[in-house]
Amino acid sequence: MSEPVRRSRPARSTARHGRLRKSTAGRTIARFLSAALAVVLVSGSAIAAYAVWDIASSVAPSVTLANETAGSAPDIDAIEGGVNLLLVGSDSRQGQDAVFGDDAKDSATLNDVTMLLHISEDHTAATVVSFPRDMFVPIPSCPRENGGTYDAMAAQKINTTLSYGGLACTVLTVEKLTGLSIPFAAEVQFGGVIELSNAVGGVDVCVAEPINDWRTETYLDAGVHTLQGKEAIQFLRTRHGVGDGSDLGRISNQQVFLSSLVRTLKSSETLTDPGKLFGIAKAAASNMTLSTSLSNLNTMVSIAMALKNIPLDQVVFVQYPTEYGDINGYEGVLPLKTPAAQLFDALAADEPLTLSGDTGPGSVVDPNAPVDDAPADDTPQTEDPEAPKTDATPPGVVLDKAVQGQTAGDYTCSKGND
Repeated sequence: MSEPVRRSRPARSTARHGRLRKSTAGRTIARFLSAALAVVLVSGSAIAAYAVWDIASSVAPSVTLANETAGSAPDIDAIEGGVNLLLVGSDSRQGQDAVFGDDAKDSATLNDVTMLLHISEDHTAATVVSFPRDMFVPIPSCPRENGGTYDAMAAQKINTTLSYGGLACTVLTVEKLTGLSIPFAAEVQFGGVIELSNAVGGVDVCVAEPINDWRTETYLDAGVHTLQGKEAIQFLRTRHGVGDGSDLGRISNQQVFLSSLVRTLKSSETLTDPGKLFGIAKAAASNMTLSTSLSNLNTMVSIAMALKNIPLDQVVFVQYPTEYGDINGYEGVLPLKTPAAQLFDALAADEPLTLSGDTGPGSVVDPNAPVDDAPADDTPQTEDPEAPKTDATPPGVVLDKAVQGQTAGDYTCSKGND
């Protein structure tokens, strides 16, 4: 592999993530009407008037992705067909609470979290793939915000893509890496995670051993904690406090949170609570930079509805398989191409996935996980030699052990690194 290209980073500007589409009266009215319809359906007339105004006025300018096509937003129903959506977590401090650092001093904009959501064509399965921030990947030529393009690079860490070409460049890089087309994308900063965790009323996480991380001010005793607000974002940021202190440990720790979040969102209490549904919509609209294709509230609601009926054991969280290594003296992690190809070929074919690896260095199986209360059948079983043989092999694709992760139906605990 060639030596990572060194070059100066582009000067910072107020808006730098792809091409910003200027707001027009027509777009504002369309968003207003979309918000009106969604809110009437989920919250009733009592709060609709205020909610419509509040959501429509808080939608941020959107980013146009390279492969987006113009079209009308879907009706408020589960979106038709499959979905590929990239969620990027930015470490930028600009406009964020001072507790996260000095926005002038901490001026780098890196995508420290990069996750791809894939929903199958028939809406029977969903997979979330986390890409380690220190993984060396080829970066394609990306558009500059002021015209022209950045040169392609043979090997750079994936978390630099947000600096080179904004959200659109991160999408292009993940498309090249996975072979999947990604028409939807969103970028969220620290404040957005705080607002989203508040909107769902907090997320219960299990901690197996104490977490003590002064860097992120994360101090949690062993046990179950309901996290929201600052506690939630600090838990998701902690690296030194969990597992082996690596970013790979942080990913599996984040999956503890995410699997619990899915269980919370799919609970009847959450799905039928108009206040929470409105709060989630408002948090998403006001605290994220969205691709143009995702900026209409109808689309966001439609994607969420596609997840509603997927069984928990078919909501799979995985980490892109890697191994530790370096490129010309630059330390990081290197992609394991064979197990990765198996994973993304399966996603492209919408094959159901079965995990064979462990949950990763930042988490362990919850010893107090709920169990099936059905009584065991103690009747002695005898094999009928005439009975047809059944195939005990799980359906779909059994992923290589190098692909670590868990399902939303797996109860896990964070593995503290005290």
